[in-house]
Parts: sequence; structure tokens; C-alpha cells
Amino acid sequence: MIEPGFHPSLVSIITPAWKVASVVRETIDSVRAQTYTHWEMLVVDDCSPDATAAVVERAAQADGRIRLIRQPVNGGPAMARNAALLVAKGRWVAFLDSDDLWLPQKLEHQIRFHEAAAAKISFTQFRRMTNDVTQPGRLIGVPPRLDYRALLGNTAIATSTVLVDRNMTGRFAMRRMYYDDFGCWLELLRPGGFAVGLQEDLMRYRVMGGSVSRNKRNSAFQVWRTYREIEGLSVIPAAWYFVNYAVRGYLKYFRF
Repeated sequence: MIEPGFHPSLVSIITPAWKVASVVRETIDSVRAQTYTHWEMLVVDDCSPDATAAVVERAAQADGRIRLIRQPVNGGPAMARNAALLVAKGRWVAFLDSDDLWLPQKLEHQIRFHEAAAAKISFTQFRRMTNDVTQPGRLIGVPPRLDYRALLGNTAIATSTVLVDRNMTGRFAMRRMYYDDFGCWLELLRPGGFAVGLQEDLMRYRVMGGSVSRNKRNSAFQVWRTYREIEGLSVIPAAWYFVNYAVRGYLKYFRF
């Protein structure tokens, strides 16, 4: 599927931002340090009460590849990502949360890997890091390949490692739901195709006090809702995938 209007080598980097004035510049700098230079970074400020927009605006003035998009009302990460997706010009769409960091060769290595695999989605290994960026955690591995059914019971895809080939998927958008990213990957793979995992450490996931998934009970409930209400699974398959998801999530994050 070749979608008209996408620049064939451009990477559109989607970054929703809310109240991250103290860290978003580090995120932007990690993009500017990429060895692959043909990118646009679309940072969507979701009505931050702090200086987030001002920090991004200064970065945009210094580098024309960076663009600040201001949301008229606070709508959450899914709506912020959709605002960027509407104007993204690249064949390639990468996601980078506003408090995470990329290693310099992330885009260069992943694009080469992704093209060779002919996949819809690719993702990479990563490490968590403390909020002050002084302590990296252990390497979080990824499976080599996931299809729709395998992804249902897996927590392997970290959003800030994701690259999507819109020549394979066409245009897409996030649903307004708790785990909009997980829901999106499932939607892209449901008709067929697969995601591939690059066995290379290329992202740093910042652990902050207000991270989503801090409330484990609500997180579990939202995963169950995704299976039952979004994916339409009956109780027994939903329970099977939920157990697999929970066990893999525990093994992934039981130690730093």
C-alpha cells in the first residue's frame, strides 16, 4: 500500500507534551543528536500549566525541523498524538514521549532494520533510567516478531521505541482510551502483518513519579477493558491473554 503525499525518507516524530518543562529539552536534544537527520519533530503541547510550550518554541526557533503544536483544550495523549498525525508528512512515524530519550543511532539503525523486514511496526530494546538520568536500569529485551495474537498477551512494545511504516499501514489514528498506544498497535496488526523487534538498546525510559501504570489495579482493569470492549474477546480468551500480559509485565519490570 503506497499512500500518496508521504515523503519517502522523512521520519515524523510524534511527541505529546504536558507539564514537562524541566525535561523536554533533553528529549528534543536526543532527537537533534540523531545520526539520521531527515526528520521532523512534532511536539504537541496539551495546555501545559508550566513553561513547556516556551521551551519547545525556543527549540523550534533554533531548529526548523521542530514544530510546536498547541492544543486548544487539554485532551490527553491520544488526542495530542492525533493532532500531530494529522499534519505529519513522513512515510515513517516514530513515537517519543516527552520525558524519554533516544540514543544517537536509533533512527539510522531502526530504519535500515525495518525496511529489510518489510514489517508494519518495529520496536527496540531499551533501559529505564532514573529521573535525574544518573542510573540506567537493566536491558529490557524484546521478541523478534509479534503478530496480532502474540501482541494481545505481550507488553513488549515500548511506545518511545516504535517506528511505523505508513506505506504498509496507511494513515492511522489513536483511539481515546487509557492505553491508546497498545490499542493502536493492535488495530494496525489486526488485519494482518507483523511487528519486528530490533535486538539493540536504543531508548531510555524515564521513570517519573506520575507515570501512567503507577496505579496497578487501574492499569489491569484498563487492559481487561481493552480485551473485552475494544477487541471484542469473550471471557476465556480474554482471561488467557490477560494472564500472559500480566506475567510478562511482571517479569519485565520486577526489578530496575
